[in-house]
Amino acid sequence: MSWLSKVRNSVFSLKKRDTPDNLWIKCPSCSEMLFAQEFEANLSVCPRCDYHGRLTAPSRFEALLDEGFSVLATPEVVENPLNFRDTKKYTDRLKAARAANPFPDALTNALGKIDGHKAVLGVQDFKFMGGSMGMAVGAAFVAGVERAIAEKCAYVICTAAGGARMQEGILSLMQMPKTTVATRRLAAAGLPYIVVLTDPTTGGVTASYAMLGDVQIAEPGALVGFAGQRVIQDTIREKLPDGFQRAEYLYDHGMVDMVVHRKDLKATLATLLGYLERKEAQ
Repeated sequence: MSWLSKVRNSVFSLKKRDTPDNLWIKCPSCSEMLFAQEFEANLSVCPRCDYHGRLTAPSRFEALLDEGFSVLATPEVVENPLNFRDTKKYTDRLKAARAANPFPDALTNALGKIDGHKAVLGVQDFKFMGGSMGMAVGAAFVAGVERAIAEKCAYVICTAAGGARMQEGILSLMQMPKTTVATRRLAAAGLPYIVVLTDPTTGGVTASYAMLGDVQIAEPGALVGFAGQRVIQDTIREKLPDGFQRAEYLYDHGMVDMVVHRKDLKATLATLLGYLERKEAQ
């Protein structure tokens, strides 16, 4: 072997310096390359264009609740009640989702305080099977409402869902009336119910508890609707306005009460709770 071959082989055998694969993030809106840690420290909001990225359930809890909150147990439900299988078994899809997420299903509740105001906070995580609404989500929502009633405090829900969970068929659709009845129980108890619509909130979630709040808040740019824009256009055979399912359009047309930047969301919720929470007789 010549000396040139030895030098060449030694150079190409040098190991590539180990670097994290997720060191940088490309903003989906403005295409700016963002340092991942800075993006997360900014509540997953792009510092250049204010694009609001999706947050996980743990990140939501930390952003909105004071220190010392407790995550509530997720109710157990019958899994795979229809013995559903497509390209994979439904049970296998659930196992994969649970392996990639910290909580057992798409909706998780926590009991804590928002700037000193006691509340039960429910968070849907889009990373868990698109935040889809199945029996577990319906049971978790009702459990959150019941805990709020027991604690005599507000129930705040951050929605994020692609709709009903197809693997549970009609049972997933039955969660719509189930959760709607739960919101009526909260109203009967005289307790606030506040909805924070995050990107995306669609399908059966929009058609039930996501649009029944005493106050409807949306994050900037959040997609909120029932069916997709293309489906609606093909049905009515008319071109729809640009951004007609986005938070700002819904605010302009009276479907949401306010659009609130993520950095201001906790303070806004605290102000609303101060107005709405029940004052016990002294």
